[in-house]
Amino acid sequence: MNPPKLFVAVKALITHQGKILLIRESQKYKEGTQLGKFDVVGGRIEPGHAFDESLLREIKEETGLDVKIGKPFFINEVRPLVKGEQWQIIRIFFNCQTDSSEVTLSEDHDAYKWIEPKDYQHHNVIENLYPVFEAHLNPHET
Repeated sequence: MNPPKLFVAVKALITHQGKILLIRESQKYKEGTQLGKFDVVGGRIEPGHAFDESLLREIKEETGLDVKIGKPFFINEVRPLVKGEQWQIIRIFFNCQTDSSEVTLSEDHDAYKWIEPKDYQHHNVIENLYPVFEAHLNPHET
């Protein structure tokens, strides 16, 4: 068996007036593995690209929003099977702020909503985001 393909991804918990943005994967996303589930904005870093520029680009492409990137607050990894290929994705999550709630989705996503962070379990989010929301809600626990 081949070793997994390794990627690094940057992800954003975008906050506006205390609420966090969720986006839902559409059928048009060619590498989709979470159809119909809500996720936070972000994507893989392309080799040679800076992580902050990559995150700002992903946010702009997926939502049309301008944000201010804060500090990273959580790191984990996932190992999805994508089109029969094993991937290993190291994910770095950042708190981000925006002054606008006007979202323009890319075709990779078909819905969005702003939620109270404490209510994340009621919004069909990808289960691997549960520890991310817990880290966001309880920043001083280790």
